[in-house]
Amino acid sequence: PTVLVALGIQEIHADQEMIGKISAAGQLMQCSAPLDVLFLLDGSYSIGKGSFERSKHFAGKLCDALDIHPDRVRVGMIQFSSTPHLEFPLDSHLTKQEVKERIERILFRGGSTETGWALKYILRKGFPGGRNSSVPEVLIIISDGKSQGSTAMPAMQVKERHITVFAVGIKFPRWEELHVLASEPTEQHVLFAGDADDAANGLYSTLTGSVCSTTAPGCKVESHPCERRTLETVKELAGNHVCWKGSKQPNAVRASLCPFYRWKRILIKHPSRCFRTVCPDPCDSQPCQNGGTCVPEGLDKYHCLCPVGYGGDIHCAPKLSLECSVDLLFLVDSSAGVTLEGFLRYKAFLKRFLQAVMGQDSPMNVGVAQYDHDVRIPIEVGQHKDAFSLMKSIDALNFSGGGTLTGRALRYIAQHGFRSTPVFADVGDDLPRVVVLLTDSKSQDPVAEAAKYTRDRDLILIGVGSSFVRAELAKVTGNPKQTIVYSDPQDLFNRIPELQRRICSVDHPEGCRAQSLDLAFAVDASAGVGLENFLRLKDFVRSSLLHFSINRDVTQIALVVYGSKAHTVFALDTYTSNSALLQAIDQVPFLGDSASAGSALLHIYGDVMTVQKGARPGVSKAVVVLTNGVGVEDAAAPAQQLRDNGILVFVVVIGDAQRHMLLRVVGSSNYLVHISSYEDLQNYQDLIIERVCEEAKSPVNLCKPNPCMNQGVCILGPGSYRCECHGWEGPHCESRVLRGDSPTSLVLPPRSHVQQSSSGLQHFSRASWHTKR
Repeated sequence: PTVLVALGIQEIHADQEMIGKISAAGQLMQCSAPLDVLFLLDGSYSIGKGSFERSKHFAGKLCDALDIHPDRVRVGMIQFSSTPHLEFPLDSHLTKQEVKERIERILFRGGSTETGWALKYILRKGFPGGRNSSVPEVLIIISDGKSQGSTAMPAMQVKERHITVFAVGIKFPRWEELHVLASEPTEQHVLFAGDADDAANGLYSTLTGSVCSTTAPGCKVESHPCERRTLETVKELAGNHVCWKGSKQPNAVRASLCPFYRWKRILIKHPSRCFRTVCPDPCDSQPCQNGGTCVPEGLDKYHCLCPVGYGGDIHCAPKLSLECSVDLLFLVDSSAGVTLEGFLRYKAFLKRFLQAVMGQDSPMNVGVAQYDHDVRIPIEVGQHKDAFSLMKSIDALNFSGGGTLTGRALRYIAQHGFRSTPVFADVGDDLPRVVVLLTDSKSQDPVAEAAKYTRDRDLILIGVGSSFVRAELAKVTGNPKQTIVYSDPQDLFNRIPELQRRICSVDHPEGCRAQSLDLAFAVDASAGVGLENFLRLKDFVRSSLLHFSINRDVTQIALVVYGSKAHTVFALDTYTSNSALLQAIDQVPFLGDSASAGSALLHIYGDVMTVQKGARPGVSKAVVVLTNGVGVEDAAAPAQQLRDNGILVFVVVIGDAQRHMLLRVVGSSNYLVHISSYEDLQNYQDLIIERVCEEAKSPVNLCKPNPCMNQGVCILGPGSYRCECHGWEGPHCESRVLRGDSPTSLVLPPRSHVQQSSSGLQHFSRASWHTKR
């Protein structure tokens, strides 16, 4: 039989902002009024012990929204199955803590589901321990709605006594019966125990209108569409099969066709409306600037998620600065191929980029040209010396919409794009000249020859475009690392820091050779990659090593190959020369089983990036994963663990792969390189190494990852750290303290009855200070 797994049996259809406000309201909810609340808890076998425990948890959560006090809210509980059983009356426990502890001690009884009998018990006995009729009475029934008898008549009689009835579904409830049990309007009195916080809000929201005190200032009850779901078992005809039946003739049978049935579980949806209290949050005032996204933290705190290039303060002030001396010309596609929308996006990108990177005394000269079948330079290079006047000129640019002649535009720019006047008549202007091409439409004329003509005149070309024009941009720039490809319109703005690095790298060439780095390659050696492509990955690692100076003081490299399990080919401190590493790579085995990138990252965290295996405290650390994208589903949590410990994680994925899954692993698109084929891998080597080296320049925390072994505690000092050891000694707690072998160890006399505690030993532990080189 087909079984459908149904998660979130009641779903509220609201955006994340609204869900956040519902959550914030939960922190303010406290129904404070004279009120008798009686829980009717289903303890039948159809519920089962696991769901019964969830019902108890839910009841405890509802108690958090009630101001339980002898003079205000009182709570009692009845468990029912074949017969009702009073667990505790309303007057037995008078504080919230007492009630919740008593609920925890309730035991599951089991039996049939006789909801009708339980309601008749209440009609006969009333609310056990309740007050007089002037105090409102609320009955909260927690059940799966699968009663053995009729519930309609006793439910109606209970409600006629002015008892407010809430029906709460548990497990896979039969919602029709719960609607019969609940008070009117049923949308406000039927809840789902699966989401306790939401249901507590629903209870409070309904009671606010009649019983409880009013909500906090600014909070109000709002309705949202919601969907209640359940699983039903149905009988369906599977087909007819040959069967044997009796015959009138003695000792004879005859063949016939008999129907064959099977049972199937189907998901049934009940559209409804849910009423919830929502409260204002600190983000309503929109405190984040420059397109930042406000994320509330409770009722009065928030933080801003800033666009790339912003974050100079908590409200997303500009933070980048283009501190390099270049003549910079943006060549913007204004043809019909990019559309008016695309052209406006480019204008917005230019403004955001220049706002983010142009300081008051920026040494660069900026110009803007636009092209279609013709070329115009409305903003000459160096024409504006301040960002404000430059922004006004960019605003004035108009869309033209002709043909796309990128080749012609490049030739024109090579001849007429830079006309900056030398500072002195006898001194040439030798600032680097950079052209940034912004396009998303393929050229209608050849670009390769025109681009070469432009580059031969010492112009550096950088291409920015979508994956649709990736191949053409590579022809224009002649170097994949000078090509910036974005995946969607928002991702274009995320590329601002990368574009800044590309522009400034022509003024200050960057390299890795002298940079201290602990680097681990994790290479997918699974059957999905295949032997031929695995050899290409090995070649990539081999040639990548030539960019690094391998020794104890500069760069250390480890190599891990993985299939379903990970294997260390060599550790960080195994080899101290490039030649030894190259020989070791030749021996790397192809594994050929399934892939698990998560196990590889866990292996690197626990068995590679450690002091025992040669990792150096105070040195930047990075992991480069080479994969085809299969088997990364389990890698998000280990990757986050590495990042939390100061280790950068880069993923190089070859071929088709799910981008959203990979982004969960890397955390940011800056750490993801997507390559279409294994043949193109070598073309991206410079780009990958440059990204690793650039990101690895960030400040390092000497205690991340923890350099202390055997559960030693790393304590930071000014430019140094020390390891506080417990039962161990040495600079990194690597040697066990043997009782009596050290003058500082505590020696107890034989047969001593004094208990030696770990806290007592802590005073005698050795601590060594280490200073970052």
